[in-house]
Amino acid sequence: MRHESSGVEFVLASLSPCVAISTLHLAPYFGSIPDEYNPHAAKMTANGTAPAETDPAVYAEYKDKWAALPEDEAGWLQRARDVGAVLDVDAAQREKANKSPKAEIALLKHAGLLKALGPKKYGGGEQPLSVGSIGMLLGYHLLWSLTASIVGTTEQADKWQEIIISNNYFVGGAVNPRDGDLTIAQDGDNLVFNGFKNFSTGGVISDLTVLEGVLDGTENHIFAFVKSDQPGIQFQRNWDNIGLRLTESGSVKIENVTAPWADALGWDIEKKEPDLAFLGIPFASLLLPTIQLVFANFYLGIAQGALATASKYTVATTRAWPYGGENKQKGTDEFYVLSNYGNFHAHVRAAEALADQAGREIDAVYAKGTPDRSKVEAQDRGLLAETVASLKVVTTDTGLRVTAGVFEVTGARTTASKYGLDRFWRDIRTHTLHDPVAYKNKELGRFQLLGEVPEPTWYT
Repeated sequence: MRHESSGVEFVLASLSPCVAISTLHLAPYFGSIPDEYNPHAAKMTANGTAPAETDPAVYAEYKDKWAALPEDEAGWLQRARDVGAVLDVDAAQREKANKSPKAEIALLKHAGLLKALGPKKYGGGEQPLSVGSIGMLLGYHLLWSLTASIVGTTEQADKWQEIIISNNYFVGGAVNPRDGDLTIAQDGDNLVFNGFKNFSTGGVISDLTVLEGVLDGTENHIFAFVKSDQPGIQFQRNWDNIGLRLTESGSVKIENVTAPWADALGWDIEKKEPDLAFLGIPFASLLLPTIQLVFANFYLGIAQGALATASKYTVATTRAWPYGGENKQKGTDEFYVLSNYGNFHAHVRAAEALADQAGREIDAVYAKGTPDRSKVEAQDRGLLAETVASLKVVTTDTGLRVTAGVFEVTGARTTASKYGLDRFWRDIRTHTLHDPVAYKNKELGRFQLLGEVPEPTWYT
């Protein structure tokens, strides 16, 4: 069976560098949610000028066209393919223009894809994670939108699902664990966050941001949602890397950003301490294998996008080599072209099969913990992390191989910038450095030789 979420992953491949992670500018707020969660004025660059953004009006027609949400899994996958087809038309040009992806996120909102995992009672699609695990920009949003459902209390999970889904919000995060933790001070009924994060992908265009830090005088971590558009969240707009150019993955300064104690996810507010019924169980660590699964599916989507784009070019344009002794009429008759494409196809198909398996496993783990999260045991979480690590190793290797190798079968002319074929390699090369895949190999080696499942860390 072909990889069932390939259409969704292709959306991220088509988004190209806009394929980034979580967040977006927001539509006006008209719900019954408190005004503090209503983003408003346009964000400025460091020198006070408005940044270059893509124009949401380009995709305005899809607001009405896709007003009705899909009704089943097949419909959601088809919606994702339709979005991918729209974005694929000018993906290379948008990547080269390197504008903040305001229009692209508006398109995702029009398509309803931000709501794919949300409860139906609030207008969501209530789809399984195997459909939702699709890649960076959209994938990160779907991950962060589940934060309260994983580490929050039952009441907090319900509150934030309603806020996010009913307002069609895009959610980002300033959590990067490689930086020092944000500090959290107490101020009456509020928590006050301060600190700096070198990476906050998509935060510039998000509606809500997930913050994480350590409470002063303790070693206890706290997650909380805050509005993104406020003076204390200062996005530096300094992302200037070879890949993922439209992801707005620059640094952010957090200065005296407040959140009510009641929004400290998973905490006993009366005792001002973690509620171990929610934070002291294996289920609370599922954010980490979930985000690693997002990454792996993102890499797979890039490989699929590179292979599809290169194949289209080869069929239409690649010429046969006239000096090989077995002169062919067409590039598609060349032995080395067919051999290489066949090899790429086989490796992508194998990665798709493993991604399907990982999707089934993560669905099973979340289902086991719904509604009683305590039913998920450490071994359940560990075996899921092993499968996800295996997938990440395979999609990293396959993605790098395919995105670099397609130039060998398309020819010298595809190095012209107008084709944008290099964006696939630049994107996957940039993100596969997020955390060393060698440590995934090490974890898998211990599993193979010693039967040890991966231990929870900030990256496992």
